[in-house]
Amino acid sequence: MTEEIERYEFDVVVIGAGGAGLRAAIEARAQGKRTAIISKSLFGKAHTVMAEGGCAAAMGNVNPNDNWQVHYRDTMRGGKFLNNWRMAELHAKEAPDRVWELETYGALFDRTAEGKISQRNFGGHTYPRLAHVGDRTGLEMIRTLQQKVVSLQQEDYAETGDYEANIRVFHETTITEIFKDGGRIAGCFGYYRKTGGFVRFDAPAIVLATGGVGKSYQVTSNSWEYTGDGHALALRAGATLINMEFLQFHPTGMVWPPSVKGILVTESVRGDGGGAAQLRGRAVHVQLRPGRVPRAVRGDGGGGRPLVHRRDNNRRPPELLPRDEVARAINSEVKAGRGSPHGGVFLDIASRLSPEEIQKRLPSMYHQFKELADVDITKEPMEVGPTCHYVMGGVEVDPDSAMSKVPGLFAAGEVAGGMHGSNRLGGNSLSDLIVFGRRAGLGRPSTSTRSPACARRC
Repeated sequence: MTEEIERYEFDVVVIGAGGAGLRAAIEARAQGKRTAIISKSLFGKAHTVMAEGGCAAAMGNVNPNDNWQVHYRDTMRGGKFLNNWRMAELHAKEAPDRVWELETYGALFDRTAEGKISQRNFGGHTYPRLAHVGDRTGLEMIRTLQQKVVSLQQEDYAETGDYEANIRVFHETTITEIFKDGGRIAGCFGYYRKTGGFVRFDAPAIVLATGGVGKSYQVTSNSWEYTGDGHALALRAGATLINMEFLQFHPTGMVWPPSVKGILVTESVRGDGGGAAQLRGRAVHVQLRPGRVPRAVRGDGGGGRPLVHRRDNNRRPPELLPRDEVARAINSEVKAGRGSPHGGVFLDIASRLSPEEIQKRLPSMYHQFKELADVDITKEPMEVGPTCHYVMGGVEVDPDSAMSKVPGLFAAGEVAGGMHGSNRLGGNSLSDLIVFGRRAGLGRPSTSTRSPACARRC
């Protein structure tokens, strides 16, 4: 029996409809390319929405001492200097422009008293650096990029009478194979999840933006789509993978009840002042880097409030060390028998902020714990523990063009390796998506500059 195979031709096929995929598609369309967006789930339901805390970009809105060089240094230090230095450099330089660009698309970031984009503290970052929308930043990014795609389709309709003249979205479609012709990318093959029907896309360029591998683990913050599809597709097509041994376990995932174990508890809780609650007479952060905690992270300035908001003294509480440090510390406490009743530790924000501030800054976390665990975080601590969150390894790409060793095969976002070294800093994922998503969609090296417009408007 021969199945009929639907067949389409495009200039660019983007596999994945998260932040990196949508940004790549927007850029490809801007270059005049007919572009297909392949979404494994429904359009707008990407895992990017789980990046809640913010988008790291050295705009210096909260602390003017911040700049791209400090961001670059923090990223390299966080990755234990195993990062691709050029990717880290491009990321630090271009992130502010990409964040400002999101504003031109319609993103509604929180503001400072001066009306600038607000930025918050996060683990491993020297200064407040994360542009944010409460604790729903990833959701706002997807909403913004999705709306940009729709607006481009409306422009195409006004010009050609066809909404899908230059960008077409294929919902609930899984790609199972990439094929080549003469050593170059020629297209890909997949099926519609709803009907099982086969579909073929012929294209000289493919952008992988399929995310990570977190569903390989039982306890994970990742959604069902994160099954390593892009890594496998790239490897079978002849691309190389790097740093696949580096998986990040986020320090704070929910641990109780069992039905929600692993769901992310955003680092914004710690960035906004949340700290380790006392467990059997001692705080978890006592175990962080015993005897060698850097001066920049010692103490809290008295009164239980960190000094991270002071421009002249930006000391960090130990809770804001990089994620690998905090996750190991929590794991050590639990193994030593000093954990919470359900095998985690307690994270306290109730004693640091007023109920009104908590509900304003962390609305998603408030509702998440109230609905899923019957815990009111404005009155009591949260029970948290490490959860598989991110893979630093992925497709080896050229930093400037985001192209793999296979001509015509590009990768951006979590599926691409090298940018984060052995450990990703919080907030760097969202800026990674838009910086390298754009470069992948551009399809060629471009000069990295920070425009004067960004310096004025960010």
